[in-house]
Amino acid sequence: MSLKVGIIGCGGIANGKHMPSLLKAEKAEMVAFCDIVLEKAESAAKEFGTGNASVYTNYKDLLQDKSIDVIHVCTPNISHAEISIAAMEAGKHVMCEKPMAKTTDEAKNMIAAAERTGKKLTIGYQNRFRKDSDYLHQICENNELGDIYYAKAKAIRRRAVPTWGVFLDEEAQGGGPLIDIGTHALDLTLWMMDNYKPKYVVGNSYHKLAKKENAANAWGSWDPKKFTVEDSAFGFITMENGATIVLEASWALNTLDVGEARTSLSGTEGGADMEDGLRINGEAYSQMYEKKIQLDADGVDFYDGEGDDPALIEAEQWLDAILNNTEPVVKPEQALVVTQILEAIYESSKTGKPVYFN
Repeated sequence: MSLKVGIIGCGGIANGKHMPSLLKAEKAEMVAFCDIVLEKAESAAKEFGTGNASVYTNYKDLLQDKSIDVIHVCTPNISHAEISIAAMEAGKHVMCEKPMAKTTDEAKNMIAAAERTGKKLTIGYQNRFRKDSDYLHQICENNELGDIYYAKAKAIRRRAVPTWGVFLDEEAQGGGPLIDIGTHALDLTLWMMDNYKPKYVVGNSYHKLAKKENAANAWGSWDPKKFTVEDSAFGFITMENGATIVLEASWALNTLDVGEARTSLSGTEGGADMEDGLRINGEAYSQMYEKKIQLDADGVDFYDGEGDDPALIEAEQWLDAILNNTEPVVKPEQALVVTQILEAIYESSKTGKPVYFN
């Protein structure tokens, strides 16, 4: 059986991840495309759609097509909740790109809509499907690190500010690197720890390098007048069980210690990090050890190993969850906690006070 998919938002993330992955997935066919810029929807339909794919500029018109089973929401953060809820109420399952929503209340409304309609909802945290992430998660599930009581969630760029679209617009996005790439690192960390009960958060966000004219940047200099979001943000998160998570997120920071969608974990029985591949550390027989996990096929001639496309794996497991009526890997309740923590860091930064949950 093949599921009919509609794409809402035909910009960068749709073209870079969702549509190429769905095209490779055998159980999906993209039959409808929507973007407020008609040419983007038409281009997407031509490259990725079925021969008779429909094109829209208003998502509400697309949702009236009763033949569509699944919607992928690939729009700016401000409309994630609105479109996802409308899609579920129209009888569609929803894959919403990260972050789940701009605010906690919106994310809660999305979960309520899923419960009310009986439709499946998942969020696009594709970094869970990397080989290193999957391997580390198995280690954590088997309790090989013991009680994980300290972790770092890392999303640090030295100079890679996205200057296109609405990335620099706080109203449309809700924030900058914290909500954009910090969200991936935090999702990975919470998932590894299987800990979704934050107690309180202290955070700071900065708008320092954003003020620079003619700045060095991977995608060309930004316009300081349009840079209304933070350029970096940091959070100190204390969980109900006493565990600590430090979250670092930056698009522009004067540091050489860079890396995205990474986590490091310290438990009572061992530790792990993604700083130089996947490394595990611990002690045995009164001696300390560290080991690096080999996740490729080095040493085998003419073989590069099994396919490692996290976005394709994400798409395939999502389609399987719908067809087999099972839970998707990324549960909306987990994504909600990510949004709650990010929102609390922003609030703490504004007020200069800790933000307590419950």
